[in-house]
Amino acid sequence: MKEFNKFIFSIVVFLGCFYLPIELLPVQGALFEAFALVKWYAREHVLLCLIPAFFIAGAISVFVSKAVVIKYFGAQAKKILAYGVASVSGAILAVCSCTVLPLFSGIYKRGAGLGPAIAFLYSGPAINILAVIMTARILGWQLGLARAIGAVLFSIAIGLCMHFIFLKEENARQAEGEFQFGEEKKNRSLGQNMAHFIFASWGFAKQILPLLLLGVLVAGFLLGRPGQEGIIPSRFIQMLVGGNSLFSNFFAAIAGAFMYFATLTEVPILQGLIGAGMGKGPALSLLLAGPALSLPNMLVIRSVIGTKKTVVYVGLVVVMATLSGIIFGVIVK
Repeated sequence: MKEFNKFIFSIVVFLGCFYLPIELLPVQGALFEAFALVKWYAREHVLLCLIPAFFIAGAISVFVSKAVVIKYFGAQAKKILAYGVASVSGAILAVCSCTVLPLFSGIYKRGAGLGPAIAFLYSGPAINILAVIMTARILGWQLGLARAIGAVLFSIAIGLCMHFIFLKEENARQAEGEFQFGEEKKNRSLGQNMAHFIFASWGFAKQILPLLLLGVLVAGFLLGRPGQEGIIPSRFIQMLVGGNSLFSNFFAAIAGAFMYFATLTEVPILQGLIGAGMGKGPALSLLLAGPALSLPNMLVIRSVIGTKKTVVYVGLVVVMATLSGIIFGVIVK
């Protein structure tokens, strides 16, 4: 009954966001943009992207053998195989930084090592083949190629860094069997499997969706919707990311890390910023940090792997994106 009440409450909250009458709200400016972004997210992203991702994660939890996950992504798996598969997985996944989260949580809780799971988490939204092609066609082949190469190398490098930084903790997690989430039971009937599948999908939804909606609300308040402004004016961002200095690349990486980009929307946004004077180096920094991270994304990752690992992961992404932007800006200057 308690879970049923949570389910009903979640449905009511979602419908409230879906039908939110923003035109009647007695607020303007950044607060209006916050609610408008939440409504847009509920209408355009939750039903078509996020809910299918919850069901996929539930299927991984119930129907995919733990042994299979450990074989390809486990701590004892061959590193070339684990990181190779994880680093190119995004090429077939048209997902954003939020939609990838249930899939990441699913494989991590099924026994995937921290390194390969993080590589998958980064590559999922970063190397979307449609986004790479769109980047090359609209923003130039140099940016498209740099994004593709950078995303693959980033996912491997960040995954390996996370593996070695938290090697002791990861070994303890594997030894203690903390990944027994959703362990399959033998001799289940089809009906029992379907019931476990539904409950597992709901488990991911109740853990992730509230944090995502909260993060989207905050992101909308700070940065607004695409084409609109939040409390931080877009001209202020554009002024800071011209040229190819260390600061401009670092600022672009930080701004991208906290912004929310739905799948493919980073390209037209960057097209506008480049037209307003954004440098090619900071553009790549934002491309390598933005699609893979967002404020909602960080909140959920923290709930899965903890605060310390999340801070290190975000830091690695920002630092590598900054350095890549500086190098790229020098090459294409």
